Amino acid sequence: AFDKTIAKDNSLAVGFFQRGFVHLQLEMYEEALSDYHMAFSHLRKNPFIDYKQLGLRHILYAWEVLYSTAAAQCQLQRWQEARATLDKAVVWRPEGRTAILDLALERVQNCLVLEPMHVPLGEFFRPRKKEVEQLDSKDFLGKPKVISSIIPNDEYIGFEPLRPQVSG
Repeated sequence: AFDKTIAKDNSLAVGFFQRGFVHLQLEMYEEALSDYHMAFSHLRKNPFIDYKQLGLRHILYAWEVLYSTAAAQCQLQRWQEARATLDKAVVWRPEGRTAILDLALERVQNCLVLEPMHVPLGEFFRPRKKEVEQLDSKDFLGKPKVISSIIPNDEYIGFEPLRPQVSG
């Protein structure tokens, strides 16, 4: 399902983020790492993306993506890379809220695996009702009408301004 979602919108950072989480659960660590890198790049240097406008009540933060990237690096035993990634996450984390990252840095220092972050269970994309109602097709042109000519025995077919001019 995440593959299909990403195929439809390959800039959907939260899609890569969640697929990375699934890959970690399936012990596909290289794929997870790749997905987390893609998720971070699709944040486009923004500290977060709020998906409420699309119908997902979740905000994806850059530091969460970096934290999960470090979790994938821990699974691959890349402890130095994980530490560097967590140092980068500290920069993206809002000031005064670095306790979780401090704990993660301590765990990586002791070569302990991190648990990745993910969108909370039960959160789904649910577009607003008025947006779904507008998905119905609308006929803006109306039905075609046949209009007869006012000139008797007129056999010309086409638009009047394009009718060949007859001299006299």
